[in-house]
Amino acid sequence: MLHDFSYHRPETLEEALNFLAQHGPDTAVFSGGTDLFVVIRAGLVKPVHVLDLKGIAELRELKWSASEGLSIGACVTINELLEYPHVKKEFPILHTAGEELATFQLRNRATVIGNIVTASPCGDMSGPLYILGGDVVLQSASGERTLPMGKFITGVKQTIIQPDEIVTRIIVPPTWARAPGGYEKLKRIKGHDLGVVSVSMIKHKKAIRCAIGSAAPKPVLLPDFPADAAVEDIKSKAQEMISPIDDVRATAEYRTFMVGEFITRLMERI
Repeated sequence: MLHDFSYHRPETLEEALNFLAQHGPDTAVFSGGTDLFVVIRAGLVKPVHVLDLKGIAELRELKWSASEGLSIGACVTINELLEYPHVKKEFPILHTAGEELATFQLRNRATVIGNIVTASPCGDMSGPLYILGGDVVLQSASGERTLPMGKFITGVKQTIIQPDEIVTRIIVPPTWARAPGGYEKLKRIKGHDLGVVSVSMIKHKKAIRCAIGSAAPKPVLLPDFPADAAVEDIKSKAQEMISPIDDVRATAEYRTFMVGEFITRLMERI
C-alpha cells in the first residue's frame, strides 16, 4: 500500500529535536528503517513526516570505557556492534544475540536501538540488554532523561517514548562485563528467523541473571539468583512469571516447555 509522507534528514541532533518539538505526533522516526517501512507499506502506520536520523554523526558513536561501560548510539547497526572488538570481549552475550538477528544484509541496516524501540516481544537485543542492566537515554528539545531497560518497554510494540523524544543511546554498565552466559532462541526454521521463544542468561560473581523473550507482552526479567541456585528453582520462577500465548508459530505449552529446556542448557553451559 502506497502512502505519501515528507522525508526529513537532519544533520544535527538539535535540528532533529526541534523538528519533533513542532511535529512529533505526526512523525515517525527511524535509524535503520527495517521495521518502519514494512508497516508503512502494510498500511499499519501513516505518518505525515518521516525523520531519518542517519545523518547525525554523534548518533553513530559506539565506544567502550572500563569505568562507564559500553555506549551504543541510536544509529549503530547490528553489524557495527558485532565488528566492535570490545563487544565480544566485554559482553559476549550481546555478540551472540546480534548474530541471531536477521541476516547479514539486514544487519547492515538494522540498529540495536531500533530493535528495542520496535518493542517486539521477540526482539533479539532486549533480553541481553535487560540482564546486562542497560540504561536507555532519551532526549527532547526540553532535556534528557535516563531510565533502565526494564521500564522502557511497556507492552507489545509499546514504549515510554514521547512524541517529541528520541532514544539517543543505550549505556551498558561495566558491572556484568565478561560475564559468561548464553542466548538460546527457538526458531521455526534453520537459519535466520523470528524467535518463537528465547532465553538470555549470564553468571557473574555471586549471581545469575535470566531474561525470557516471546513468552509475555514484553521481555521478562527474573529476579537475581545466587550463583549456586538450583536449575529447578530458576525454571519454577520462570514458569511463574511468563504468560505465553498460542499463535501461528507455537502453542503456549510448547513455549513453556522450551523455556525450561533452554534454562537447563544454559545452566549446564555456565
